[in-house]
Amino acid sequence: MSIALDDSKRTAIACKLAGMKEVQNLLISNEEKLISACDDQEIRDRFGKMLDDDRKNLGILDTVMVQYGVMSEPKETITEMVKQIEELMAGSELTVYEKAAQHELLKHQQFMAGVLVHKAGQVVGADVEAAIAPLNTINFENRAHQEQLKGVLELLGVRELTGQEADQGLWARVQDSIAAFSGIVGSAVTQTSDKSDMNIEDIIRADHNKVNMLFMQIDNTNDPQKIEEYFGQIYKDLSAHSAAEEEVVYPAVRPFYGDTQELYDEQAEMKQMLEEIKAMSPSDGSFKAKVETLKKAVVEHVGQEESEMFAAIRNNCSDDQCEQMATQFKTAKAKIQEQAMARSN
Repeated sequence: MSIALDDSKRTAIACKLAGMKEVQNLLISNEEKLISACDDQEIRDRFGKMLDDDRKNLGILDTVMVQYGVMSEPKETITEMVKQIEELMAGSELTVYEKAAQHELLKHQQFMAGVLVHKAGQVVGADVEAAIAPLNTINFENRAHQEQLKGVLELLGVRELTGQEADQGLWARVQDSIAAFSGIVGSAVTQTSDKSDMNIEDIIRADHNKVNMLFMQIDNTNDPQKIEEYFGQIYKDLSAHSAAEEEVVYPAVRPFYGDTQELYDEQAEMKQMLEEIKAMSPSDGSFKAKVETLKKAVVEHVGQEESEMFAAIRNNCSDDQCEQMATQFKTAKAKIQEQAMARSN
């Protein structure tokens, strides 16, 4: 069975995520420039808080893309748009107000892209929805930033047009709008801490949850095309996950965990099963039985990691060490995914 081709809907979502990352980097660059260009300390402080949020959100977006597990390049139109806006923001043709207005438009574009990906994930599959769930945080903050930028634009615009100050009560109105928006959607939005990344337990558990969703989706269909799609994603997700664990996590826990060889052996067994299932046809009557055997092995392995290994990590690693391990794991996994994509092309 071929696993080189991704389902077209999943690839489309991956392309949109790649475009969001390009725009996220542009937002960060814009805010750095706007802070330097503006002489109003209150506005500088607001851009500074947005910048902190957007740097954190870049880390969340990176995590989502690695967790999602389907790699793609952004559309050429997005890349060209980013280049053009970078030139405008660095040049002197636009006033500070006009640059802030362009930034507000980008915030709206990023918010809508995030909402679109979230809604598309709900349609495509439960595993996709689980993988991209942290996007809710980014979507919420981009929407809140839009409300703050309305106040910034009023202040800057009135000054540029009249040389006088705008109604100072506008900041209160902006804050009221943000509070109202938070009240409407806050309960439906999963917000993270101010840290730019999850710790290693969060990252590994998210991988485990996603592959469990994929197994459930295979259980719930008899469509050979869907089965091939779901198993193809399981193959890629488990292959990248296990390789990253063996490169980063198992060596890190070996000094205090004890017998990590059992973890390596279990993953070697699962890799063998993956290859055996990959060689089969999804329409083969024994295909689902083989997948069920793999699922049982994965569940047992996951149980050991989430109980024994996680406890050992909590008892022996600081919060900073857990976050550093998560960053290293995410970096290794992204590299493995890129190499796998290059081999398949």
